Amino acid sequence: MLNEKPTVSVILPTYNRAHLVGRAIQSVLNQTYQDFEIIVVDDGSRDNTEEIINSFTDTRIRYVKHQKNKGGSAARNTGIKLAKGKYIAFQDSDDEWLPEKLEKQMKAFKKASDEVGVVYTGFHRIKDGITYYVPSDDITKKEGNIHDILLYGNFVTTQAAVVNIECFKRVGMFDESLPRLQDWELWIRISKYYNFSCIDEPLVKSFYQEDSISSNSVALNTAYKLILKKHFQDFSKDKNVLAQYYFVMGQQLYLNGKKKGWDTYYLDAIKVNPYNIRLLVNIFRSFFDHN
Repeated sequence: MLNEKPTVSVILPTYNRAHLVGRAIQSVLNQTYQDFEIIVVDDGSRDNTEEIINSFTDTRIRYVKHQKNKGGSAARNTGIKLAKGKYIAFQDSDDEWLPEKLEKQMKAFKKASDEVGVVYTGFHRIKDGITYYVPSDDITKKEGNIHDILLYGNFVTTQAAVVNIECFKRVGMFDESLPRLQDWELWIRISKYYNFSCIDEPLVKSFYQEDSISSNSVALNTAYKLILKKHFQDFSKDKNVLAQYYFVMGQQLYLNGKKKGWDTYYLDAIKVNPYNIRLLVNIFRSFFDHN
């Protein structure tokens, strides 16, 4: 029977992934925790995605399609607006959940205080046959108030997170103006008001796809620029992290063939943190490489 009030709403955006989306859906259906709905948001696919979705007979699966491609953030936001659950989980159409993922996360929420807005797990990122574990041991603080450590970079992947829907009501949903790093920017906002809980074990398999937006370095540079502007007050509190992002943005501009403007970011990095020897060495090497 269809549960009209599931505890968890699983949002699964997809775009031309008919050959992969079935595996992602099945990994959700295989969960040991079963009180959920799955909202598949087809972001204007031109392949036989709808046929694959319709091949599943589970009544907990809901299918909605955008008439045109709007991007992953818009698809996730569509799913959030349709969600019936108190908790929102995310799955990507080319990834897999391990069977105990949701069960362990919901147990963590049950034990947690109201200050916890997100429970996330570790995951394996698989690229070119090589497997990496995230979050790595280099992350010094993985749970609690992780706002400051998140400013150094993202280690919470969307498909490994379950979010209390109250978080979205307080800080808003995914920023659709960002071409990349939308999840990171959302976590920055949420972490200002809520704590995070971490299940530090790999419960998601994330597969790198060459045509994914995450492989687009031009979009990456644009995203950095927009996020720094949006959260400048937070980033400016730590001159090391702000200077490093200026350096990375300058480097990305040059690597993408932009012969003007990259040096301006390098100068900004030096102005922010002129006594960081490591940064100065990296900038010097970059000047040498560029000329």
